[in-house]
Amino acid sequence: MTTRTFRITVRGVFDGLDDGQRTGLLAHAAEHDVLHAAFTPEGHLSYDVAARPAFTFRFLDSGEAEEDILEATERAETAARAWLTERGYGYKNLRSSAEDLSQAPLGKRRRQALNRSSS
Repeated sequence: MTTRTFRITVRGVFDGLDDGQRTGLLAHAAEHDVLHAAFTPEGHLSYDVAARPAFTFRFLDSGEAEEDILEATERAETAARAWLTERGYGYKNLRSSAEDLSQAPLGKRRRQALNRSSS
């Protein structure tokens, strides 16, 4: 069986942050900037609390079957909730989306590379 790679995005909004929490998030904002966003197994958090209270976690997971994406999504949501809860951050409107990269359309460069290698 072949391994499938899943990219899971968990989005939400910080809720009820006190001044100390907001200050803490702002102090670490550079390491959570969207320009450094990446899909990682442990999950990467990005936000810009100065602009709006929204956040995004990006997770990378894998499975062998197409339906494994459901379990991967559940793991990502659980990890995001745990991270927020451990730090005492309130949140709301948590939602997720997942993509199976084996089902993603190939970009122009990848199609060209595949055509060259199969010729």
